[in-house]
Amino acid sequence: MTFNWPISVYYEDTDAGGVVYHSNYLKFFERARTEWLKSMGISQTNLLADDIAFVVKHAELDFRQAAKFEQEFIVESSLTSLKKASLTFQQRLVDQQGECYCEATVLVACVSLSKMRPRAIPANIVQEFNSAR
Repeated sequence: MTFNWPISVYYEDTDAGGVVYHSNYLKFFERARTEWLKSMGISQTNLLADDIAFVVKHAELDFRQAAKFEQEFIVESSLTSLKKASLTFQQRLVDQQGECYCEATVLVACVSLSKMRPRAIPANIVQEFNSAR
């Protein structure tokens, strides 16, 4: 399954030339993953209260072409790997015609927030992602 989330490029996302600053692609991808969790009824506030957090362990980005101020995009997200304490996502920023501007592989680890140590992904989240596959 692919989860799609719309993104608009705001002035604050760009450099002086109106081109999206490279680190902001990570923000776009983060928003999409967060919205995917929300769409499944999973509250990150509740997870944090339960000492559970998801942290990016590794990200690899391929910048294909420059995204610019006031462009409209879709972030396409799919889960490519689900392990005991980690998730791997493939994400793409595409325009309305399906043209890819940036592609990312993002490894997210589930951790105990207080210890910053890996912990098993809660069963309800595993079930939601398995249902979405």
